[in-house]
Amino acid sequence: MSASSGIPVVYTEEVREALHEGKAVVALESNVITHGLPYPDNAATARKVEDAVRAGGAVPATICIEAGEIRVGMSDADIERFASLPDIPKVSSRDLPVILAQGGLGATTVASSVVAAELAGIPFFSSAGIGGVHRGAQETWDVSSDLIQFTRSKVAVVCAGAKMILDLGLTLEYLETQCVPVVAYRSDDFPAFYCRTSGHKAPHRLDDEQVIARAIEAHWALGNNSSFLITTPVREEDAIDSTEVDTAIRAAVAEATRDGVSGQAITKYLMRAVDAATDGRSAKANMAVLASCAEAAGRLAVAHAAHLAERAGR
Repeated sequence: MSASSGIPVVYTEEVREALHEGKAVVALESNVITHGLPYPDNAATARKVEDAVRAGGAVPATICIEAGEIRVGMSDADIERFASLPDIPKVSSRDLPVILAQGGLGATTVASSVVAAELAGIPFFSSAGIGGVHRGAQETWDVSSDLIQFTRSKVAVVCAGAKMILDLGLTLEYLETQCVPVVAYRSDDFPAFYCRTSGHKAPHRLDDEQVIARAIEAHWALGNNSSFLITTPVREEDAIDSTEVDTAIRAAVAEATRDGVSGQAITKYLMRAVDAATDGRSAKANMAVLASCAEAAGRLAVAHAAHLAERAGR
């Protein structure tokens, strides 16, 4: 256990030893277990994501909240319990103090996971997709807390961009305004979750893992206390055509407006519409992108750990 910040952080033995030895560790969110697929598919997916991190050469550290503590690393029994219990709350960074104070269970999102990862001393986090600026945000001010948290947490975030239900152009504009680096790993474009491209070019493309490791450390050495975003597209055989998805979203947005669906309910509404329009292919692609991001994060975390060791003369 570590509590130097005043917040109890409890590690599994595997994660604690890996960090002590300077090995690569990748943090993962637990929200995909509790608010993703139904049981038992959610538990199976969580294990596949952890296996993908290991395939990349790193140690997975799925993060959750329990008994007033941040738990860094989940056992197989923990995953099974979180996957099967109903009504475990979804915990974003704004909810963390309340859930920790109450002492109950909590499943971490992207925003709360990067907070926890930094507290735990884990420089890498992987997620299939980040939140962003919502369509129509000029009127609603609906901007994901993920983007805000990236301006505050020193963590390298590996993802497949963000879902096309968002305004991805404005999402990139926001990241630029906040000076959060966005690097596409072995791709020219900013991906859109299970679509290989959002139609927007990435600000930077880097293919060399060691160069990415140096860029991450240079970002923080320059005095920045923000995240470093690395995107990696889903494999071509698992991808869904972006035009097909965008057409489904535009139709669903019109239907949502007609039906009075708004606020937090809109995301689930649009995702279900896309799933229906793609005959369920988007759900399968969702699982594929989780694994592909996790495997890439494992490789990049290994390169970063090697860079730190070389710099330290180990």
